[in-house]
Amino acid sequence: MRQLFQTRTILLLITPALSFLALFFLLPLVFVLADSVRDPGGLTLQRYGDFLAQDQTRNVYLRTLQLGVIVTGLAALMGYPAAYLIARMPANRRALAMSLVILPLLTNPVARTYAWLVILGRNGFFNQAMVGLGLIAEPIRIIYTENAIVIGLLQLFLPLMVLTLVSAMENIPTDVEEAARSLGAGGLQTFLRVILPLSADGLVLGGTLVFTGSITAYVTPAILGGTRVLMLATLLQQRAIVLLDWSGATIIAVVMIMTTLLINGLLRQLRPRSV
Repeated sequence: MRQLFQTRTILLLITPALSFLALFFLLPLVFVLADSVRDPGGLTLQRYGDFLAQDQTRNVYLRTLQLGVIVTGLAALMGYPAAYLIARMPANRRALAMSLVILPLLTNPVARTYAWLVILGRNGFFNQAMVGLGLIAEPIRIIYTENAIVIGLLQLFLPLMVLTLVSAMENIPTDVEEAARSLGAGGLQTFLRVILPLSADGLVLGGTLVFTGSITAYVTPAILGGTRVLMLATLLQQRAIVLLDWSGATIIAVVMIMTTLLINGLLRQLRPRSV
């Protein structure tokens, strides 16, 4: 009887949240998916075939995947050392470090992205410093390249990776690391056989957030890539707003959603299962 009461209480508490998600997220998503395969003659996947057959859309899709993987990989490589250090800090220092990590998230993405124009521009700080140090003879073009987009997206989503990894590493007892080292494991072996498997859930969540944000971001690619380096989000904006091709925009939106779900499932399958 008590268990039945607890079950009913849980259902009562989660019903408002589930109803809100179903009404404002799942239902519109179903409409988008249905519209992408609906045709006057019935159901068809021809639009997806046309998407893959066009050189522009195929190249944009592959570029988006490539940049998303690069940003996610760099975020993991940079996030693990930072997260490990923060997780092992005393409580007062950890709070300060977490505040510094969260601080960029409190800044408007548009303002942060425009700041990179000042830094990476032809007459910006980076080029002036490189020329002044004699490393380059003349300013190089960084803005409106894939490298600029990677830098902007990494700065935008790196805090998400750090936060998820810190949350996972805080639950790893220090005794486990000490035991591994007492048994002869070196630093790299301890990381690969102890820290990485035990923080895999944080890596999967962080990787999903970073990759999803990278392939769906619009402001950063639009400002730092312009029309020279299109990604799926900027291509979607062109199809919907400039060309008024709502059918093509719908296909791009569905492809972005499906790619995100596929990558999330792949990350879950690749994570270490045991120590």
